Amino acid sequence: MWMLMLATAVAVCGSFEFGTCVGYSAPTQSGIVDEVGLSISQFALFGSVLTIGAMIGAVTSGRLADFLGRKMTMRISAIICIFGWLSVHLAKGANMLYFGRILLGFSTGVLSYVVPVFIAEIAPKNLRGGLATSNQLLICSGSSATYIIGALVAWRNLVLVGIAPCVLLLTGLFFIPESPRWLANVGREKEFHISLQVLRGEDADVSEEAIEIKEYIESLHRLPKARVQDLFLRKNIYAVIVGVGLMIFQQLGGINGVGFYASSIFSSAGFSGKLGTILIGIIQIPITLFGAILMDKSGRRVLLMVSASGTFLGCFLTGISFYLKAQGLFPQCVPALALTGILVYIGAYSIGMGPVPWVVMSEIFSIDMKAIGGSLVTLVSWLGSFAISYSFSFLMDWSSAGTFFMFSAASLVTILFVATLVPETKGRTLEEIQDSLLSSTR
Repeated sequence: MWMLMLATAVAVCGSFEFGTCVGYSAPTQSGIVDEVGLSISQFALFGSVLTIGAMIGAVTSGRLADFLGRKMTMRISAIICIFGWLSVHLAKGANMLYFGRILLGFSTGVLSYVVPVFIAEIAPKNLRGGLATSNQLLICSGSSATYIIGALVAWRNLVLVGIAPCVLLLTGLFFIPESPRWLANVGREKEFHISLQVLRGEDADVSEEAIEIKEYIESLHRLPKARVQDLFLRKNIYAVIVGVGLMIFQQLGGINGVGFYASSIFSSAGFSGKLGTILIGIIQIPITLFGAILMDKSGRRVLLMVSASGTFLGCFLTGISFYLKAQGLFPQCVPALALTGILVYIGAYSIGMGPVPWVVMSEIFSIDMKAIGGSLVTLVSWLGSFAISYSFSFLMDWSSAGTFFMFSAASLVTILFVATLVPETKGRTLEEIQDSLLSSTR
């Protein structure tokens, strides 16, 4: 199954790129502010304007991926990303920085949809969860790389960490097959069989899987062409509620505030910003890898609830540290408590709330609704990201402790949402998941 692994490895270069874009602002704040002369509010806009581009990318991602194919969509995103990084690297003022950041956001918004969808469509059901989690593993790896390397090099040089995965993605796409489900959906019958055979191995019997995929797609083709309003039909609304709800709670937990401004959070608590971001970078990767191993063993729901419990604890501890600082109590404990809280939060997020919503998003929509539904879910994610990342510095000025207590409350509500509404998709084909969702809405 070397081709399956190679195809996944190439696709997640886009995930690594996603991570470098999100993580770039945390270690570069002081360098950009000092050299370019941005105010704090201008830098807050620089951090959050990524999400504006990502919202545009999210709106177009599903249609692009359906019309051009999964591979061509990733290829175009990588090219746009390279131009975005070059714009940031050559920037002499705020406008050039904003322009580059918007380009990066657009490509990131597209990649955040197409990469997990591509992986879900090429993977067999027994490996889909673990392979799909590699998306989040590489997102964490990308942000970790920018945290660690960004503490050691100038902000202009850090751009190279973002350009490298784009080059790898562009090169690797020449050597992997297109998604067999997409090929079947657009009627490219011969290529569909070749792609599926290559992904499953030369000696594998793919006849049963091919028949199941074709029968499901043929049944969809007999239905009217999907429209946005179809998302709210009874057969689709459950998937919409689950997908949108998970993305809302993922963002309300505060991840983009913590991720974009980690260095300043640590500095505010009296801990070294550089050392704090390096520690975040170190713990993210092994914990996300552990989550990937658990994905197809423990299931999606358990990971989500354990993860949300951990993000609650992490935010609560961080909130207590800022409360103690504001009250002048136990000042010697504040930095260590803040560090512990943030590391617990990042670790808990990385094992579940980071990867699982994207995995579930790629699984729960039928192939005819995947473009519209996936675009909606991705748009909601980036809208939430913009709201949190832009307002975070203002919230911290209002009340640092109150900000983290609000995030911890959102994590508690997340646990209730998952326990009540989120279905378990472990060990099922995409077609079996659709049958299950349809039966639950009857």
